[in-house]
Amino acid sequence: MVGKEPRIIIFSGKGGVGKTTVSAATGLQCAARGLRTIVISIDIAHSLSDAFTVDAALQDHHLGQPRQVADNLWIQEVDVQEELDRHWGEVSKYLAAVIGSGGITNVLAEELAIVPGMEDVVSLLYINQYFRDKTYDVIVVDCAPTGESLRFISMPSTLEWYINKVFNLERALMKVARPIAKRLTDLPVPEDVYFTAIRDLFEKLSGVEQVLLDRDITSVRLVTNAERMVVRETQRAFMYFCLYGLVVDTVIVNRLFPPGLQDDYLKDWLSTQQRSLEQIQRIFEPIPVRKINILRDEVVGIDKLTEMGGIIYGDSDPAGVFYREPPYVLYEGVEEYQLKVKLPFVSKEYVDLFKEEGDLVIRIGSFKRHVFLPRALLKRKPSRATLVNDQLLIFFPKFG
Repeated sequence: MVGKEPRIIIFSGKGGVGKTTVSAATGLQCAARGLRTIVISIDIAHSLSDAFTVDAALQDHHLGQPRQVADNLWIQEVDVQEELDRHWGEVSKYLAAVIGSGGITNVLAEELAIVPGMEDVVSLLYINQYFRDKTYDVIVVDCAPTGESLRFISMPSTLEWYINKVFNLERALMKVARPIAKRLTDLPVPEDVYFTAIRDLFEKLSGVEQVLLDRDITSVRLVTNAERMVVRETQRAFMYFCLYGLVVDTVIVNRLFPPGLQDDYLKDWLSTQQRSLEQIQRIFEPIPVRKINILRDEVVGIDKLTEMGGIIYGDSDPAGVFYREPPYVLYEGVEEYQLKVKLPFVSKEYVDLFKEEGDLVIRIGSFKRHVFLPRALLKRKPSRATLVNDQLLIFFPKFG
């Protein structure tokens, strides 16, 4: 990949589906092709080192920093406290002082000063740095469970809104109010270095949102299990990633029982998995769905991870882009929402729209597609729909 932009692959999924294992296996497959690869874990409950069986002493020595675990492969488990001291020292000190002023001990105040979202910001800093410097050819991101990973991808736009709409006003007001506030209260008042630290942090993140939204650079891969509740969570995550403009290029179904397995005890599980697998194919078509049968033993260590990576990708390039088009996009107009759904190879016939368990079901002839609706549209009925080329446009009234 000499001369090319680094590739970013984000893995997301419900807790316990095997997301970290799949991320690690993908990193190994990329490294085996000669690509300098790093797998970054942004889950507070890190298990990436455990997947590679990294020696505990080595973990402690390289806390929070990249460490090499195989040829062309590094792993990094982001340590929020360490990074706060390095990148966000003044902000962290101020938050700890505010919390500590309520009578909480200093140690506990420092722990509580790590507010939700800081680990996402720190991770984005590393991703942006590695991308700008082209430190690695492939950056694999092992996200926290679904809800937290959605917060991760929304963080750049949230910070941009804060900087553009609130930051300058807040800083200007504090310059005027600080001398008065210090006389009237014993509570800590943020000094200007606090605001300088936030501005510096934002500048280091500059451009990361465009990188995440570039479908030639960044893809999301959803890891799921063939279970009803897990599929629903995966469907919800898929919808949110679409709304943010990120493209899901693969869905990976983990821990399937082999289809030829004959076992009376597991026959109900086999039947359930088969039904869920068929549902997954319907929901995510035409996005590729890759399947992993459950292995004979737990997937830890390089040998087992390599075996899993071979099952997932076969001869295909793990760093490739397997799908580029967002399956649906939501636009907000003055009087109505417009949901654009990509439906390739569908002829122009009568379009039937109805709701089923919170999904919008689209039926055109023998074709049927389930679309998980965002909350803004859950209680609204479609007013009309039209098929233009391979795009189905569905309109929802905003009022009434």
